[in-house]
Amino acid sequence: MDSKLKLNVGQTVRVGFAFFAILAFWQMYNNIIPLILTKTFHMDKSLSGIIMAADNVLALFLLPLFGGISDRCKAKMGKRKPFILGGSVAAVFLMLLIPFLDNAYFQNPRSGIRILFVCVLGCILVAMGTYRSPAVALMPDVTPKPLRSRANAVINLMGALGGIIYLIVAKIMYPSSRTQDAEHVDYLPLVLVMAGIMILSLIVVMFFVNEVKWNAQMLDYERAHPEENLAEKTDGQKEQLPKDVKRSLLFLLISVALWYMGYNAMETWFTTYADAMWNIGIGDASFSLTIVTAGAILFFIPSGIAASKIGRKKTILSGILLLSVCFFGVFAYTCVRREFHTLLYIPFFLVGVAWALINVNSLPMVLEMCKGSEVGRFTGFYYSFSMTAQIVTPVCAGALLEHVGYMTLFPYCAAFVLLAFVTMLFVRHGDTKAVARRGLEAFEDMD
Repeated sequence: MDSKLKLNVGQTVRVGFAFFAILAFWQMYNNIIPLILTKTFHMDKSLSGIIMAADNVLALFLLPLFGGISDRCKAKMGKRKPFILGGSVAAVFLMLLIPFLDNAYFQNPRSGIRILFVCVLGCILVAMGTYRSPAVALMPDVTPKPLRSRANAVINLMGALGGIIYLIVAKIMYPSSRTQDAEHVDYLPLVLVMAGIMILSLIVVMFFVNEVKWNAQMLDYERAHPEENLAEKTDGQKEQLPKDVKRSLLFLLISVALWYMGYNAMETWFTTYADAMWNIGIGDASFSLTIVTAGAILFFIPSGIAASKIGRKKTILSGILLLSVCFFGVFAYTCVRREFHTLLYIPFFLVGVAWALINVNSLPMVLEMCKGSEVGRFTGFYYSFSMTAQIVTPVCAGALLEHVGYMTLFPYCAAFVLLAFVTMLFVRHGDTKAVARRGLEAFEDMD
């Protein structure tokens, strides 16, 4: 890598505001929509789970579709900005309809309002799907290849910050004293705040990200450094992975699906679980998820350092064991006590630590098994398996909650995570070690 090449952190942070808004939105969506579906519209858990899984079903089609369309866009403002602008504005307008329809149905229950609410949710998911891929593609569009890993770390931190800001806002605006035993909760103030956050983020991207100029600079760099293109072809034939590497890749992707089955079930149903088992409102439940996010944020960089010292596979396996222990711990606590205690913040913090150990290293492990020309395809493999899991698990976990009981949630989560531990034992490739950097040296040259 060119020793003079440095990551422009300010530029990357501005690009990251698109991820900031996306993560804040999804955190709110996953928190309040299950409560509205079950408590206002009185839908059963299985049907609510199907609705909650719809975003991942649509994403399987919308993300590659609009990613490809934006690749061919010739707009003066750039390839990605038109989709970010249109998708954001549509999503904000549609999300403002959620509390109005929720309140209207509570005051006057009618099947027409219920149908309209579900249709609005579908339109929101389409709006978000139109710009998620272009927003993801914006970072590599303006970042030279040698700096994309460091830029992605900044982007992930921005996204996590968006999620945690929502959770703090929810904690302040909706404490248990306001929601406990309430016949109905009005989410309009919360949605208005989140709409403001999304609009401010959009303003940053539209007015302070010069996509055309920065993309041209990135292309100039790549033309000047053709040696960094690692794509190779032999006699016009695309290279094939050896059978043992394919086997490792398959087991790794199955592991990805399994740990997402466990983690996403907790993420989707936790506010509902906390309300039913501990009788705490969305504010306190959201703060527990804030602790999870904080643990992950604090261990993003240490997770990478750990992988450079002991290897990615061992780091991931350590995270899997820690995550399963935490899930079983919360289950054991609920067996003994049916009220929330602040000591639960400890296992929730460790859940975030465990998720960082797993999530920071899994995609690089997948990409280690491919040539440079196949990075996009292998990234697609990764997200196909993770999204498929997130389509299935809300339905499965929701059915268990509905027909067996709420106590099944955390054993369900732990069981799938432990299955991922077993499948990871069969992964033999993708564990290349790097020279370790200490602490903030992991962000060297980021100025």
